[in-house]
Amino acid sequence: MRLLEIIQGPQTRQEAVDTIKDFCDVQLGKGVVFCKDTPGFIVNRLLVFWMQAAVNQALEQNVSIEVADAVMGKPIGVPKTAVFGLIDLVGVDLMPYLSKSLLATLPKDDEYRNISKDYGFVSQMIDAGYNGRKGKGGFYRLNPDAPKGTREKQSLSLNADRFDESQYKAATKPSLDSVKAGKAGIKAVVTTDDEGGRYAWKVMAQTLSYAASLVPQIADTIYAVDEAMKLGTNWKQGPFEMIDALGPKWFADKLREEGMAVPELLDKVGEGTFYKVENGKPYYFGTDGAYHEIKRAEGVLLLSDIKMGAEPLYKSESAALWDVGDGVMCIEFTGKMNAMDNHVFDTYTKAIKMIGDGSGDYKALVVYNEGTHFSAGANLGLALFAMNTAMWPQIEELVLGGQRTYMALKYAPFPVVAAPSGMALGGGCEILLHVDHVQAHAETYTGLVEVGVGLVPGWGGCKEMILRFQEKERQAYAKAGGGKPIWFSPNTTPMGAMRKAFEVIGTATVAKSAQEAKAIGYFKDSDAITMNRDRLLFDAKKKALELAKDYSAPEKVTEIRLPGKSGKVALDMAVADFAKNGMATPYDVVVSDHLSHILSGGDKGDWTNPLTEDDLLKLEYIEFMKLVRKEGTVSRIEHMLEKGKPLRN
Repeated sequence: MRLLEIIQGPQTRQEAVDTIKDFCDVQLGKGVVFCKDTPGFIVNRLLVFWMQAAVNQALEQNVSIEVADAVMGKPIGVPKTAVFGLIDLVGVDLMPYLSKSLLATLPKDDEYRNISKDYGFVSQMIDAGYNGRKGKGGFYRLNPDAPKGTREKQSLSLNADRFDESQYKAATKPSLDSVKAGKAGIKAVVTTDDEGGRYAWKVMAQTLSYAASLVPQIADTIYAVDEAMKLGTNWKQGPFEMIDALGPKWFADKLREEGMAVPELLDKVGEGTFYKVENGKPYYFGTDGAYHEIKRAEGVLLLSDIKMGAEPLYKSESAALWDVGDGVMCIEFTGKMNAMDNHVFDTYTKAIKMIGDGSGDYKALVVYNEGTHFSAGANLGLALFAMNTAMWPQIEELVLGGQRTYMALKYAPFPVVAAPSGMALGGGCEILLHVDHVQAHAETYTGLVEVGVGLVPGWGGCKEMILRFQEKERQAYAKAGGGKPIWFSPNTTPMGAMRKAFEVIGTATVAKSAQEAKAIGYFKDSDAITMNRDRLLFDAKKKALELAKDYSAPEKVTEIRLPGKSGKVALDMAVADFAKNGMATPYDVVVSDHLSHILSGGDKGDWTNPLTEDDLLKLEYIEFMKLVRKEGTVSRIEHMLEKGKPLRN
């Protein structure tokens, strides 16, 4: 979790506070929230209350833990662990300690004292070793009697007074209108008249009204509370944002209707909202009854803030262009999982035309979005549909369109900086290979994973990895020779770059951090890392402006020397050995055959016959189109879309 709660005492030096805040923010990437020195601070205070209310209502309303977790997870904007899954993750045995700690220090009139209950079944679970994921199980477990090699998930039938293993049963996936209503927001969930909706309302009514009663006791502002809950629990919205989604007046009226206390702050906001946007700037409602502007720290730039006061320069079905100030344009992916398609490529083309030679209104382009993930690559669902209906021209245009676009960006007369965070896979990784500079969030997970779905990189990924590894060889050669040429040795070897690229791409290697991406070769040594994601766009924009000064596009590479057929034979022999030892499946061998053909330079490949970037792109296109026609590739893509993991066929 990104959260760091800081308590500033009355005698704490401001200089010391600023030093800690800045270090943890910039160097460690933490989201710093100032709070009061009260029991549980912000997150533990509210989270323990929420979990206790959820357990109470599940027992009172006789709601199964599957129903409770189904409705209290994604439908209301909470991670899928929801309530009981979260308790299993934290540890069932930890819950009594958290409760005891709060009860020992909370004010006598605190609402948590009224809902806190010491259930007999919890202590019995702990005594029996059912402490959650770190024990034999918890509210969920894997059936110990299931046939070997199978995994059957079981859930606990709740009984307030008793626990024994006979209460476990096969877990089910509830199909409820309230769960489906989550697409329309939290109000649709809690107003749905089914067991999930009624349960969600009771739990969230108690939790949200409790949160509203604690400001300014636990923090000076509602904004601090919301930020802490989002940073510390991965909730999509904080409590006051949720109240705004319900409608503060509607929520207050509903509380009164059910005989519940209405917090003073809720009455004070009246028919207004806790947040508003005015003149393109965000404001929060203060305890003084006035609105206050949300001030970002120096070095923080959010696209979401820019959107409040601006319209996109251009928008397609899957992407948009934004003016982020100082002559820098930003392209944002907006499709599902930020997948790449022809609409994205059209938007890139539009950006290139609008920026021109970089001497007009715009001088640089940043590739950035604030989604959970930068991009999951090509739209596999669309590709599968095209493959199943033999729409080969459409697939051909997708591949060629991506190649044209990425090459146009690489050799544009202005700098292009990519700022990824989260997953940047397949085509999402290939865009990072073509830009001038990558300003990556520390938690960037990137890789060329196409072989997992029976394909090869088709948008220049093979080409760029060959170029990167050949350049690394040249640098190593120069270092070894002290900068002087060695007359009897070329500065790259016939096999080195090809072998390394085959190893990385053929095993679908994914970097687990931005730093590891540098070690693998997906990022250059000159690429940079930003620890705090809120600072990512600012840092990327700053770098783009630096590069724009006296910028000149890179020269096209026209001499790529690869070993050809002899190199392919060496790679194929290595794969055959892997298959013989059970480390590669039959279809792995098929895909590897196409990959080795590209990386060795194809039929024209020979150390004495230099190739161009266009030659390698043509090879990628040809081998990609061969693979999309194979049943094994169709099976892999179908399995990935259905199961979310590669098929080992």
